[in-house]
Amino acid sequence: MMDNKEILKRWRLILGADSEKMMYRMGGAAALSAEEMLMDSALSQIYGNDGTGLSGNAGRGPSSPRLTKWLGDLRTLFSPMEIKVIQNDAIERKGLKQLLFEPEMLDSIEPDINTASLLLMLKDQIPQKSKDNARAYIAKIVEDINRRLSDDIKRSVTSALNRKAHSPIPSAAALDYKLTIRRNLKNFNTELNTILPERFYFYERSSRSASRTVIIDIDQSGSMGESAIYSSVMGCILASMNSLRTHVVAFDTNVTDLTEHCSDPVELLYGIQLGGGTDIEKSVAYCSELIEEPEKTTMFLVTDLMEGGNRNGLIRRLEELKESGVNLVILLAISDSGKPVYDAAMADKAAALDIPCFACPPERLPELLEAALKKHSLKAFVEK
Repeated sequence: MMDNKEILKRWRLILGADSEKMMYRMGGAAALSAEEMLMDSALSQIYGNDGTGLSGNAGRGPSSPRLTKWLGDLRTLFSPMEIKVIQNDAIERKGLKQLLFEPEMLDSIEPDINTASLLLMLKDQIPQKSKDNARAYIAKIVEDINRRLSDDIKRSVTSALNRKAHSPIPSAAALDYKLTIRRNLKNFNTELNTILPERFYFYERSSRSASRTVIIDIDQSGSMGESAIYSSVMGCILASMNSLRTHVVAFDTNVTDLTEHCSDPVELLYGIQLGGGTDIEKSVAYCSELIEEPEKTTMFLVTDLMEGGNRNGLIRRLEELKESGVNLVILLAISDSGKPVYDAAMADKAAALDIPCFACPPERLPELLEAALKKHSLKAFVEK
């Protein structure tokens, strides 16, 4: 049977922070746990009386990143039925109804990645009359990212692959001088004071079929909305290149392989279910099954490392991938929204395995891809 303090704590959660003085006069409620404090904060955004709500400063409206995080917190803290009630109240009470229910509103809003994250989170609640407008809005975001990044990403990948693999076909223009000298140092002739090569090494000038594999494993938790959109579009760009075999996987507590949707970025994004719990270990295990040639595989794990599953198991799987020869990169965020929030302890453990672990602004993705595919040091990204 609950004691008086536990009963008062329940009433405190129901009535909100304004009831604390009254609870104190009644003997005081039991202290809230960290999860209960997060729950209290999430509920106060809708049912509190502080007047701030979710939209932050006046004029920012529902495109605020604060709202995107709040929606992600809901999926972690409450059951699906409870979430539906709270989200419906948010739409009615906090001004989201105009955005979601009025097609003309979406037509007039400038493309904004945080608004796109919001629409993807609430896509199941958007009424039929606004669904086409919501998809059109998401398409604007995809078009904008493609315009800024597609050509540079393709050039970077082509450059990395064309100058990486070696070919047995002789060509003076494609001679890899450095590798040829290094491999033939043992054949240095002291009398002639020169190297007499036994074998010459040449770069392969083109790649017409998939010679390398890229896996993009995307965290769908609420805080990763912007990163999920950028990495999904990047995956679609890479999937359009015949020189790569590309897999796009998304996860929360379940794993969804979205590779078959890579021909349609908007459809792929609609397969993303932003918000919810996180089981990174399960997703990494799934991705491990996709790897046929570890030495020819580059894997980007896009996550804040807030593991809700087996933390030790995750570290073991990352270590196994690294030791097998997979070129593994952890992206804590793909964002221009400031310093990312992530699990520093898990990031330190990954770094100790010599796995690069850092955030990357979107405009540096082409540079990152080229460096990763060439297996160059990513120290410059890590330090920044």
